[in-house]
Amino acid sequence: MNDDDLIRYSRHILLPEVEYEGQEKICNSHALVIGAGGLGSSASIYLAASGIGKLTICDFDQVELSNLQRQILHSDEVIGLNKASSAEKTLKKMNPQIQVNKIEKKLSIDEAKKAVIDVDVILDCSDNFETRYALNKIAFDKKIPLVSGAAIKFDGQLCAFNFKHNETPCYHCLFPDSSSNEELRCSDHGVISPLVGIIGSMQALEALKILIDMEPDIGKLLVFDAKNLEWNSIKFKKDPSCSVCSQAK
Repeated sequence: MNDDDLIRYSRHILLPEVEYEGQEKICNSHALVIGAGGLGSSASIYLAASGIGKLTICDFDQVELSNLQRQILHSDEVIGLNKASSAEKTLKKMNPQIQVNKIEKKLSIDEAKKAVIDVDVILDCSDNFETRYALNKIAFDKKIPLVSGAAIKFDGQLCAFNFKHNETPCYHCLFPDSSSNEELRCSDHGVISPLVGIIGSMQALEALKILIDMEPDIGKLLVFDAKNLEWNSIKFKKDPSCSVCSQAK
């Protein structure tokens, strides 16, 4: 880090849990954010501001007027532009020192496996089970930490999986893949705008903690009730019959 870096990240460096060595780890890390919508907006903004060395944003969708109520990466000027491209423009303005890569399409499984080759942490900011299950499987197979978030209506969820540890349960242990899983989307059911900021910011927080070797609690789902401003913590264990992470599979 140069002198400007020391000033920019001085409030991190002052923290005993971070200091110079921790900030250097952040600056040398690569985060992959899947989804540049509500969750991905706040998550990627805080990762960029924190000095993540390389930030890859993946989204195949275009910016629409209805997104602007909550997706703070975007503005009226970029309506119709691909969200990953819009994100790249915003994040480079925010912190010109970091490298921002954009992926403007929906990745196949093989393409996703290639995209995570040098990634240190994955943030799942998607809005569908298909993507979540696919990212969980790839993250587990490649032993890459995964931070998963979700937000709908007034309800938010957050969970971190550090697959560097064999005892870590996976997303499939928490939410087994089932055809009966109901897809809830903001476009159908609505979402209060600050909620995605809260959950997305916490995804960035968990990712940074992982990068500086502050371990997240294993097997803990955080559930946020925005109506009553209440957090609940749900503990869960590795499923011995899990089709993804069980040694007996």
